[in-house]
Amino acid sequence: MKHILLAACAVAILSGCGSQGKQADATGNPFLTEYTTPFQVPPFDKIKMEHYKPAFLQGMEEQQKEIDAIVNNPETATFQNTIAALDQSGALLRKVRTVFSGLKSANTNDEMDALSRELSPLQSKHSDDIKLNEKLFARIKAVYENPGELDKEQKKLLEETYKDFVRGGANLDAESQKKLRELNSEISMLQLTFGQNMQKETNAFQLIVEKEEDLAGLPENLIAGAAETAKEAGMEGKWIFTLHNPSVMPFLQYADNRDLREKIFKGYINRGNNGNAHDNNEVVRKLIKARLEKARLMGYENYASFALEERMAKTPDAVYKLLNQIWTPALAKAKEELADINAEIKKDGKTFTAEGWDWRYYADRAKKAKFDLDENQVRPYLKLENVRDGVFYVANRLYGITFTQLDNLPLPHPDAQAFECKDKDGSHLGVLYMDFFPRASKKGGAWCGTYRSQTYKDGKKVAPVVTIVCNFTKPAAGQPALLSADEANTLFHEFGHALHNLFKDVHYYGVASVPRDFVELPSQIDEHWAFEPEVLNVYAKHYQTGEVIPAELVERMDKSGKYGQGFVTTEYLAASLLDMDYHVLKEVPDDMNVMQFEAETLGKRGLLKQIPSRYRTTYFNHTMGGGYTAGYYSYIWAEVLDCDAYEAYKETGDIFNQEVAGKFRKYILTPGSIDDAMDMYVNFRGKEPGIDPLLENRGLK
Repeated sequence: MKHILLAACAVAILSGCGSQGKQADATGNPFLTEYTTPFQVPPFDKIKMEHYKPAFLQGMEEQQKEIDAIVNNPETATFQNTIAALDQSGALLRKVRTVFSGLKSANTNDEMDALSRELSPLQSKHSDDIKLNEKLFARIKAVYENPGELDKEQKKLLEETYKDFVRGGANLDAESQKKLRELNSEISMLQLTFGQNMQKETNAFQLIVEKEEDLAGLPENLIAGAAETAKEAGMEGKWIFTLHNPSVMPFLQYADNRDLREKIFKGYINRGNNGNAHDNNEVVRKLIKARLEKARLMGYENYASFALEERMAKTPDAVYKLLNQIWTPALAKAKEELADINAEIKKDGKTFTAEGWDWRYYADRAKKAKFDLDENQVRPYLKLENVRDGVFYVANRLYGITFTQLDNLPLPHPDAQAFECKDKDGSHLGVLYMDFFPRASKKGGAWCGTYRSQTYKDGKKVAPVVTIVCNFTKPAAGQPALLSADEANTLFHEFGHALHNLFKDVHYYGVASVPRDFVELPSQIDEHWAFEPEVLNVYAKHYQTGEVIPAELVERMDKSGKYGQGFVTTEYLAASLLDMDYHVLKEVPDDMNVMQFEAETLGKRGLLKQIPSRYRTTYFNHTMGGGYTAGYYSYIWAEVLDCDAYEAYKETGDIFNQEVAGKFRKYILTPGSIDDAMDMYVNFRGKEPGIDPLLENRGLK
């Protein structure tokens, strides 16, 4: 099973067990003892670098002994002594891996990066040693062919376990299994290398501004943050802008200095493509080639076919059909927006042709001209703590749950906050960590994971420990954090993932994870409440006066909400198509130029030169780092579901309808993958979804 055998991915839902052993460990290694912290959260304050490797090694050794015990059991193979025993094996390994993986994404350092590279081949071998264990598979197959009396969840675990071993190479001959081991190890290391290179490239770039006049157009909070960054770097009196989204994106949107916009834009889109020690071109070529070889070895014509078999989409054709349906109206809308941009350039008395570094700047001007709305008018009403409380408010209205801040818990980082989540009956649902601001030790983007996933132990439910990690605009010293509308939306998104983790109620790790193209449904539907007037009236209050956001400003936000969707949708679809195009290849030349491939595959579809793919090849960590391989389309696939699902609330005339929320929790958020994904959706909605709500939501219809 994947939860046992694969290293955890931070963009995906991580799993973990909260205890191992009851006796104090003589070495003082926290992983080797029962956690004694409140709610048995990881004792982050006690964990040191030297604790990880011994715990990993002992964890792999213990799991191998557990596997040996299953294999050598003289009794006939049954669900309990084989399938359930395998599912529960590896507790220590799961325990250390979830902490290490979570912190490696949120607070890494050179030592953790080095240890990752050292552990990668060991974990790959350990995984293969289990999946390719001939005697173990024989017992699994015996149960699969004669299952006996099993309940629904047990049947699904058996099915998934058998299928996972087959997909892991259990039916291959010895020579093919040897090759598969080599490929798995190579793929694991290449994905790790890609991600480390990307983070180093992002951290390496600095746009240093020395003249105050070069800051023209930039909002005060961004200038103050850049001054703080410069001060921390020993350059007081200057301003430093970085490639982290809270810095680069508003700079491109507001900076009047076109030359500086060009410089930071090119720095952003050329990450991993600079011909230096962290260049990712060759990493990608080798990775695409290795994935294709693995797919062929497993009997598939390309890697996408292999990966999609386990998802809702099932086939590359189904993915392309959806993406192409949306591409045409999105590109048409983007061309309309480009016309607006060119009109704004002419208003400036300029004659140059719009480039990528001009889009956000002039699109923002066009939006202001059309709707009289400046994003900086909204920020004062989106104080971070208020938005966070708004997220909690929506969850309380929908499900009756509450969140209480905890001050007595060890934290994964001093910047993090901890909350206890209680169900509507007052029972403990789990612990939630929230970590909001960028730092060099944190990878970019936003994600939700767990330091312990929900499970059962000795018949008793074990509550999850969930984490939300973001990279929001960090305030200057003494100032509040004021979010952009996009950042507020991101918090609602990640909180939707957190609810999925908190509400899940399954007995086996092997049925905990939903398909990749279903996993974004719980997160994306939560975004729909973010800017509903009824919700804004509760949390959107001016950070200085406490005034509720004015109705006329909300109305302007609503009217302008769909403007810019041509750009947003096109850049996203470009990345989704690029991901698929790499993974439907049937041949990968040894001299493949990946950037040329990117230019050709997107160019033939008519992508505007001013709109780069949301993630270009050499920093496309979703697919090249693993997690969303041949799966970046999942966001738009799930958006078909979430837009249709939100209609279920709107149709009742009450966006907080308790009956609908109860069904969503019961059929979508609780059962893991006990039911097939589309069955879960139909159980909730009563029908399969259509694409029209998505097109309307994005203003493409």
